Amino acid sequence: MANLSSNQLKQYNDNGYVAPIDVLSAEEAFKARQEIELIEKEMPSEIDKSGRYNVHLISPELDKIVHNSKILDAVESIIGKNILVCSTTLFIKNPNQTGYVSYHQDAKYIGLEPHNWVTAWVAITDSYEENGCMRMWPGSHIEIREHNQKFDQGNLLTRGQTVENVPENDVQSVELKAGQMSLHHPRIVHGSGLNKSNDRRIGFVIQSYIGTNVKQVLGKNGVQIARGTDEFKYHEEIPRVKNFMDEEGMVLRKRENQYLQEIFYNGSEKKGEY
Repeated sequence: MANLSSNQLKQYNDNGYVAPIDVLSAEEAFKARQEIELIEKEMPSEIDKSGRYNVHLISPELDKIVHNSKILDAVESIIGKNILVCSTTLFIKNPNQTGYVSYHQDAKYIGLEPHNWVTAWVAITDSYEENGCMRMWPGSHIEIREHNQKFDQGNLLTRGQTVENVPENDVQSVELKAGQMSLHHPRIVHGSGLNKSNDRRIGFVIQSYIGTNVKQVLGKNGVQIARGTDEFKYHEEIPRVKNFMDEEGMVLRKRENQYLQEIFYNGSEKKGEY
């Protein structure tokens, strides 16, 4: 078991996140990148924009990461031994594109209550200041804050949801090597800047690992049991992927992504590209 140390747990509880945590080898991270890029080659635009969700349902390599025991050990330290997987997201920033992520809190629009859940951000490529790594506002996870919906150009968030007046001097960059991850609290304010490097920045985000006591209050989505048992059964259980881009996985992913769109845009009169 590679549970979080007491120092790591203190960092998470005090700051709202913990990083870096070693979970994959460089080779495993590279194999995941290859599989992502194979999907892009075989079916251009399949995982672009609003298609970036739940790629683990058609990719055995990403499925392996979702169920990786090192990740689950760390997650168990935070939410307990019964762990469900509730959707994943790819955050890909290509060089010379204007993609960024405004400061926001995951818990604001995702509908998972109570907040007994955690997001794992796994670096498939190195993630550092120049290529737009994540930036966290330590200690901002105490409360839900007001967000403006901007739907702004280049923003990789569904509604361009933005927390204003974030104190930049207090914000910390979370730099990760390929194969490392951060874990962050549902309420921490975070974002990321532009990729100014000459290579892609790929983050695979398990958003989120949830405790079995967590409900989806804005809609519904399927879950996989990653560890333990689901004694509450608030969600439909869905299977793991068997083969690369198989038909069953494609159909399931399409359904789950439609559920997510309904959750993310709940109560909104406008819809973005993501």
